[in-house]
Amino acid sequence: MEEKYKTLVIDQKTPNSGVFYLYLNNPKQRNALTRDFFSEFPKALHALDHNPDVTVIILSAIGDHFCSGIELSSLSSTATDAPSGESLRRNILAMQDSITALERCRKPVIASIHGACIGGAIDIITACDIRYCTKDAFFSVKEVDLALAADLGSLQRLPTIVGFGNAMELALTARRFSGLEAKELSLVSRAFDSKDELHEAVWNVALEIAAKSPLAVVGTKTVLLKSRDLTVDQGLDYVATMNSARLFSSDLTEAVAAHIQKRKPVYSKL
Repeated sequence: MEEKYKTLVIDQKTPNSGVFYLYLNNPKQRNALTRDFFSEFPKALHALDHNPDVTVIILSAIGDHFCSGIELSSLSSTATDAPSGESLRRNILAMQDSITALERCRKPVIASIHGACIGGAIDIITACDIRYCTKDAFFSVKEVDLALAADLGSLQRLPTIVGFGNAMELALTARRFSGLEAKELSLVSRAFDSKDELHEAVWNVALEIAAKSPLAVVGTKTVLLKSRDLTVDQGLDYVATMNSARLFSSDLTEAVAAHIQKRKPVYSKL
């Protein structure tokens, strides 16, 4: 029986598509991140990752906003409930791990962003594999305004996406910027005029990826994430080792046969 979540909803709108939606579901609080979220999010991603019917995950949100960041009462209780600095450090590491679950998930995750994307939401989207938004979405690396340094991944991942100087400016000022500027900064790949256009485009991209070999898609995500933290030579060695095991896969044989026979390939599930 599928597990029910307090802060999330999993949905497959079209059976056999390989595309599953993972919705943030706390719309009354603009999808603020609660303690329940940090417990449930990695569990949901683990379940989707290990479901052979899942090829691509779309991370979206119910309501008018993607996410307004960590719920302030949760932030306060995380600090006050910790009896020592070491205990607080463990709490922070556990919350970091909940976000890093996006990168541990073998299946690609596409962030579909509308409305507010603030604070902890930046931590989330920077750990996603592809990001799209509406032009009127708005973003802020907000933590400095709360007398904190962002500690769930934004300061580590954002520089590799938008560049060091841009990341420094956004993090130090906590200024609000639009979906159009997010596109200019390369934080998102595309920005759309409306939610309907966003959802249609994200769906089409997800279907396009889902039609490819799951083994190749998972391998590509793995190599890119590994190579981010390696030298070029180390990254080349890693992909050579990985592909030397995978070049004998049935998916490769099927891809070649389908190309020759001018038909759609039928790949194995993971």
